Amino acid sequence: MHETVTVDLPGRAYEVRIGPGLIARAGAEIAPLLHRSRVAVLTDDNVAALHLDALGMGLAETGVKMQALTLDAGEATKSWGPLQKCVEWLLDAKVERSDVVVALGGGVIGDLAGFAAAILRRGVRFVQIPTSLLAQVDSSVGGKTGINVAQGKNLVGAFHQPSLVLADTDVLDTLPERDLLAGYGEVVKYGLLGDAEFFAWLERNGPALAQGDAAARIAAVRRSVEMKAEIVIRDETEQGDRALLNLGHTFCHALEAATGYSNRLLHGEGVAIGCALAFELSARLGLCAQEDPSRVRAHLREMGMKTDLADIPGELPGSEALLDLMGQDKKVVDGTLRFILARGIGQAFVTSDVSRDAVRDLLSDGLSARS
Repeated sequence: MHETVTVDLPGRAYEVRIGPGLIARAGAEIAPLLHRSRVAVLTDDNVAALHLDALGMGLAETGVKMQALTLDAGEATKSWGPLQKCVEWLLDAKVERSDVVVALGGGVIGDLAGFAAAILRRGVRFVQIPTSLLAQVDSSVGGKTGINVAQGKNLVGAFHQPSLVLADTDVLDTLPERDLLAGYGEVVKYGLLGDAEFFAWLERNGPALAQGDAAARIAAVRRSVEMKAEIVIRDETEQGDRALLNLGHTFCHALEAATGYSNRLLHGEGVAIGCALAFELSARLGLCAQEDPSRVRAHLREMGMKTDLADIPGELPGSEALLDLMGQDKKVVDGTLRFILARGIGQAFVTSDVSRDAVRDLLSDGLSARS
């Protein structure tokens, strides 16, 4: 059973195909895009060990040849050095503007490969084959590409839409439980920001999804992609509504920077904590009912996920330092930080009307709970 969601951008529409066995039929899916029967694949060593041979065989069935560059796994790969390595390898491989680059991996590889494709010869097409739940529901769709720099996360990049996304849900069976649940943090975000019925569905079906229910996984990926596509079509370059997709991310990006983009905190774990903090802040400001943050945390805890600053191992900087890290966020406008808050589950909105003191108090309370 395959589902298709169309990201219907004028002149650059593309399909997101969702379901089992898509890597095995990658040749049939990608061949219609090709001017010559070859692709250049960027991946990481963890994903390559699990899926690169299967992709090669799937491509070979329709006579498509594959060259592949395997990079180190991990967030540190989304940086200047690996970007240069990718671009130079693609040039050495004589990838032309009419060719296709394939990103086989999670969010790190998708963002890095997409950015390399965006700047190579001023723009080469690329295909996303996301191999993590997080990438399937979020980072592979919408055209955001880029790298992290010392000053913050995703501060260098470009909007470059893929030509096709193949979300093979079979690969989710190969994910460690922690990585699957981190991706689930992005799934929950969609319900919290704009679809209360979807969040209620997740409350009922999330445990089955985590335990491997294939139909639940396909349904969750499809609804997440539908929601992202709807917002991207309205606001491709994040001038307005698209900022809603960053629910939880202002807190998350600061926490990722504070933990050195390390294994101490995966991106989706930071999103889950960030969503809980955003709802807690909303309740403190009188925007939503006190029961809403409790309900958010209850579901995340039922799924075995991180919900609070106290759940992050190791030392964290103080509230003032975390606020300074939040000031590097891409959502800063004229020096003012924009927050995504909520009037209830499924009712997120963007605002700059949040006092620094309110955020500091929230963070201080969270940090004091760690001691």
